[in-house]
Amino acid sequence: MLRDAALFAAGLFAWTLVEYVIHGTLAHAHRTFVTERHMVHHRDPSAVFAIRLWPLVALLWIIGLASWGFGGPMVFFNGLLLGFAAYEFAHYRIHFRMPANAFEARLRARHLAHHSGVPGAWFGVTTRLWDVVFGSEPEPSRRDALLARAAAVAPLQGPSNFGRITRSIAASR
Repeated sequence: MLRDAALFAAGLFAWTLVEYVIHGTLAHAHRTFVTERHMVHHRDPSAVFAIRLWPLVALLWIIGLASWGFGGPMVFFNGLLLGFAAYEFAHYRIHFRMPANAFEARLRARHLAHHSGVPGAWFGVTTRLWDVVFGSEPEPSRRDALLARAAAVAPLQGPSNFGRITRSIAASR
């Protein structure tokens, strides 16, 4: 039981690094298969970036379950998936809702500053840990102004592509 809790927590923590690598390295630092899709999100933040990945994630989960059952690797993978789901939820809220608390307000200001002022910095959406570790935060002299400007941005209005995608999936059945 304790081992499973530690594996699950490790998967959850690992997600934060995976998120940073996908966003900072695959979407921004290098031109990869992720870059163009991510730039669509920068041009139109209502285009929720990772929503189309869920069918692939479901397939990987089924393959993992068939391979490992509910053993240790699957417990770790489930932690990783919960991290991805938390990221999706937080990312949606950042763009479409006002923050419910100070923690959300900090996440929102950092991410919106990334969108509007410093696309080469602040790659962590759910945590600033890896931005600190890898030095991808703006210099302190710019940080406060960027955060204040971003905090004043109103949430997006109207639908995201999440609704369009789920409706098209439902219609195809």
